[in-house]
Amino acid sequence: MRRITAVWRLLRCLWHIAGGLWTILTLFPRLGQPAREARVQVWAQAMLPLAGIELSVRGTPAADGPVLLVANHLSWLDIVVLHASRYCRFVSKADIRHWPLVGTLAGGAGTLYIERKSRRDAHRVVHLMTERLRLGDVLAVFPEGTTGDGVTLKPFHGNLLQAAISSNTCVQPVALRFLDTGTGKTSFAPRYIDDDSIFVSIWETLCVQRLRAEVIFGEAQHCAGRDRRSWAADLQTEVARLLSTAAY
Repeated sequence: MRRITAVWRLLRCLWHIAGGLWTILTLFPRLGQPAREARVQVWAQAMLPLAGIELSVRGTPAADGPVLLVANHLSWLDIVVLHASRYCRFVSKADIRHWPLVGTLAGGAGTLYIERKSRRDAHRVVHLMTERLRLGDVLAVFPEGTTGDGVTLKPFHGNLLQAAISSNTCVQPVALRFLDTGTGKTSFAPRYIDDDSIFVSIWETLCVQRLRAEVIFGEAQHCAGRDRRSWAADLQTEVARLLSTAAY
């Protein structure tokens, strides 16, 4: 039964993805930015139940920009979950731009791309982020730089926080986790780390009978004189605290 359910969910998701691609290619060129943002969030909110995922949001996401969201990173699913919780423009690795289907969806959602191995490109992206924050955007980054195991947080890198410092923008910490609703325990089905196959991760996610994605928004904060490294360490501590309080 689980396999049949997973296949049905997969077909529904593929149809929804096709609809999203059609919207991006045909409607987005005629829409203003606010209308695009609204459609991205509505699309993400509809995607989750099609995949059998319940969304739970705790805390209060920033109502307006500028703000930089800083979250732990667990899965390929994180971007959809955050978009469903609050529209934001992600800063993602440049490789995604060339992924079939995903690249078009990410581009339509306003993703900013970075070549992570290039220091020069990091400076370019920080400058672009600073400009976008000054224009009132809501941006989102995963400061761990890669997906984690869902048990412990990897060190938060502070390079991209320089954009918030330069633009005098607040940062809102966000904690993400996935639960098996039936058992109430952490689900590792969506996990995608190291040598994990994204196709296996997608299949295992679709096979979970009842999966809940939890998004916990913390209090927005300013740098208050901290440099980017110390601020990154403090944000990591706060995300860890949000995850620990969410466990009870």
